Amino acid sequence: MKTRLHLRFRQAFTLIEIMVVVALMGIICAIAIPNLYQMAKKEGLRRAVSDLKDVCANARAQAILSGKEVSVRFDPPIRRFGISGAAAAPVDPITGESGPAPESMPGTGTTGIFPDDVALEMLDVNLSEYKDSDWARVRFYPNGTSDEMTIVFRAESGEFRKITLEPTTGLLSQGKMK
Repeated sequence: MKTRLHLRFRQAFTLIEIMVVVALMGIICAIAIPNLYQMAKKEGLRRAVSDLKDVCANARAQAILSGKEVSVRFDPPIRRFGISGAAAAPVDPITGESGPAPESMPGTGTTGIFPDDVALEMLDVNLSEYKDSDWARVRFYPNGTSDEMTIVFRAESGEFRKITLEPTTGLLSQGKMK
């Protein structure tokens, strides 16, 4: 009888054991939160790559769903890019060219920016260099294909990132460069 009663009381945790576990969890959370914040916060190279992926994915999806060609316009001098027509961009009646990139907020999936601490080292569309041009256009087609594009970013830290748009699938891939 004594052993049954003794076993019944030993099946629970003591208050001290629970407090030790809670304290350890608090210490682990205090260490992890700054790291998680840095991972979620998009700045510099991470922001440029993320914005580019979002804009291209949205342009491809719009082209497929609407059954019409959709363009992403790059404006290297003002360090912006966006889906043409995402915000009513004016069209020149003589040349037929669309106006400047949309003025909606960067990071919304329709526009993006090249942050100040990221240099645009290369912007090639269909094997032509557009880094020093006023603008460049990448087209996405209703069948899921696109123009060929290669972009190379350089961060102030010296890190390079190469992003390639595969023309047969219209999907982006990225790689680090040394």
